[in-house]
This record gives sequence, C-alpha cells and structure tokens, in this order.
Amino acid sequence: MYNGSYYQLMAEYNCWMNQSLYSVCLMIPDEKRKQDLGAFFKSIHGTLNHLLYGDKAWMGRFTNNSFSVAAIGQELYADFEELRVEREKMDQQILEWSIKLDPLWLRQPFEYTSNVDGKRRVLPASILVTHMFNHQTHHRGQITTLIKQLGYEPGVTDIPWLPSLNAVV
Repeated sequence: MYNGSYYQLMAEYNCWMNQSLYSVCLMIPDEKRKQDLGAFFKSIHGTLNHLLYGDKAWMGRFTNNSFSVAAIGQELYADFEELRVEREKMDQQILEWSIKLDPLWLRQPFEYTSNVDGKRRVLPASILVTHMFNHQTHHRGQITTLIKQLGYEPGVTDIPWLPSLNAVV
C-alpha cells in the first residue's frame, strides 16, 4: 500500500508519465514532433518545452532559485535530446523536493509574481503546489492527444497504473 504524501505521489506520477511520453516521442521524427498541430503551444515539442518551462518557474519560486525566461511560450531547447535530459533532471529535482515538503510550509501564504500578467499574488503554498502538478497533467493530456493524432500510442496514463502502486495482491 502506498504510504507517501499526495505531493510525492504526484511527483512520482509526473516522472513516470514524462518517461513514458518521452519514450513514445523518441519514435516520432523530429519534424513531426515540431509540426504545428493546432495545439495551444502548437506542437508536441512546443508543449513539452512549455511543461518544462512551467516546472522550472514553479520550482524556482518554491526553492528560491529564480528562473526567468522572456515569455511563457519561448522555446527552451530546440534539440529534443537536450529537452529530454533537462526534463529528467527537473523530474528528479521535483521528486526529491516533494519527499522533503514540510506540512507547515504548505499551509503558509506564498507570494509570487505571475508570469502570465506580472501581478503579485498570495495563496497558500499547498494550492500553488497542487496547481503545478495539475498544470503538468493538463498539458500531458494535450500531448497524448497530439501523439494519437500522429498515429502513435501513448499508453496508459492513469495513476493506478503507476508502477510503484502495482503490488500483486
């Protein structure tokens, strides 16, 4: 039975899903990964870049290691292998951070500046951490759709299939 925290579960799910999707994306030719398919961030590659951007921005805020790029849609890595390597590093950082999360910190107000509108906001840290994981899931859902549109199979994406949860009964 799983006995970690909710956020640790979400971090493990994030790692697993990113590994799964990047494995499928390795089979897709670069020009197809970068093809504008009408998604908000245009392509699979563009959406993967945005996911990494979002995680770097939120983790930078949460760990006091600011990350700043000119615009939300800006490409961080044009090379897919560089993007994949940076994704793995970020996923490991999120997982290690989630294991050490302090419940008291999660209840505290957290002030940040929005990358969307530049305004200062204050919300409980738990809401913002939940948002980070929800943001990941939202955009990975878009990526699975784009992968299917190109004729590839993204596989099972449901949390109950997370390998660490699958103990044989």
